[in-house]
Amino acid sequence: MTNQPAIQKPYPAHKLTAEQRAELVANLEQRYTAGASIRALAEESGYSYGAIHGWLTGAGVTLRPRGGANRPRPALRAKGSGSR
Repeated sequence: MTNQPAIQKPYPAHKLTAEQRAELVANLEQRYTAGASIRALAEESGYSYGAIHGWLTGAGVTLRPRGGANRPRPALRAKGSGSR
């Protein structure tokens, strides 16, 4: 992630002006595309996970799949091999 200052919750979400919300969403989008998780953004900003998720999807951001980094699948054993 980049060395950006933490997002601070200036007002409750319902009291944000359109300009404040646009600036906040642009900052969230930049941090999310740089690798921050929605949960981390919510924790940093003080806004809920649902608010962050809604703002990002509303801005047209393609969200990453759930579950973190993909791990290689274990090799499957052939039938009849191995011991019981």
